[in-house]
Amino acid sequence: MNLVRTLAWPVALAIAACGLLPAAARAAEAPRPIADAVDRAFRPLLEQYDVPGMAVAVTVDGRPYFFNYGVAAKDGKAPVTQDTLFELGSVSKTFAATLESYAQALGKVSLDDHPGQYMPQLRGSAVDKATLLHLGTYTAGGLPLQVPDAVKDDAGMVAYFQQWKPDAAPGEQRRYSNVSIGLFGHVAGLAMGGDFADLVEAEIFPRLGLHHSFIHVPAAEMARYAWGYDKAGKPVRVSPGVFDAEAYGVKSTAADMIRFVEANLRPETLDGPIRQAVEGTHIGYFRIGGTVQGLGWEQYPWPVTRDRLLAGNSRAMALQAHPATALVPPRSPARPTLFNKTGSTNGFGSYVAFVPAKRIGIVMLANRNFPIPARVAAAHAVLERLAAEVP
Repeated sequence: MNLVRTLAWPVALAIAACGLLPAAARAAEAPRPIADAVDRAFRPLLEQYDVPGMAVAVTVDGRPYFFNYGVAAKDGKAPVTQDTLFELGSVSKTFAATLESYAQALGKVSLDDHPGQYMPQLRGSAVDKATLLHLGTYTAGGLPLQVPDAVKDDAGMVAYFQQWKPDAAPGEQRRYSNVSIGLFGHVAGLAMGGDFADLVEAEIFPRLGLHHSFIHVPAAEMARYAWGYDKAGKPVRVSPGVFDAEAYGVKSTAADMIRFVEANLRPETLDGPIRQAVEGTHIGYFRIGGTVQGLGWEQYPWPVTRDRLLAGNSRAMALQAHPATALVPPRSPARPTLFNKTGSTNGFGSYVAFVPAKRIGIVMLANRNFPIPARVAAAHAVLERLAAEVP
């Protein structure tokens, strides 16, 4: 199994730019305690869950390191690198949150707005009783996890919302939902006067320094795009659908995603509205058991036990409705906090977590959708090791 441990990318790129090292040689050892922790946590998962390839990136006090395992596609045998494109699945929701927060920073929208203000077809419907905050935190009243199969286009989406009946009043329960975050992101795009995917690619990714992240992968980048593998081991990639861009449609690399983590660890390094956008996604709005739900990210007090983190990322949290308690007023974390998000498509699995107070973070991208508890437990073990490296 291939493993590359890469030095902090700014140093490696600077050396390469001076012509001192060929591209294939831009590698150096991470500190041994970090390298050993990543290897112990993640290498066994490839064999255990038949994962063809995996990219892991960690950051410690501004220094990123990359650990690349296996292949991007079984037939071509191309090794995974930090520049391999993976499907993020629901980690994409954090970009929907960032776009809405960016629109809010520009004065284009408010979380107190209702979707009917931007989609007149929904005025007077049950979903219009919810605010954008409810949509963005899955507390609109019971929208389902998946867009119904019968909804094939925007007209079908509008018709679905016009007849939808809630299970609860807005704000009473959290039910994780691609439909909810999909409408949230769609409205953010309308408020900005454009298409959601185009705006994320033109406004959000560049302002965060993410130059190899896409919703629609261009032809010139397809050679980097890994193949995912389904339960039968067949190569697959995500199919288009209503709200795919908003809910699960981003493709990115370990190098870009650790830059995204760095932006979340130190938003003060960003300028103007994009800084406000990132900071806005760190506000907590609802408590659900041991988890606080913000926009995109879920929050836990740090240090957090593995069991508490597993409970917050459990199948029950994803598939069942849970009572929600509003945080009044909404608040930025008052103590060290871990932010995290899982993601899956039929052929890919991902996990991202970071702790701003400790200046640590981790990204895991894989081309198989292997069990979320295994991802979370491995990342938790590595984060504990990273925390020990920071004074």
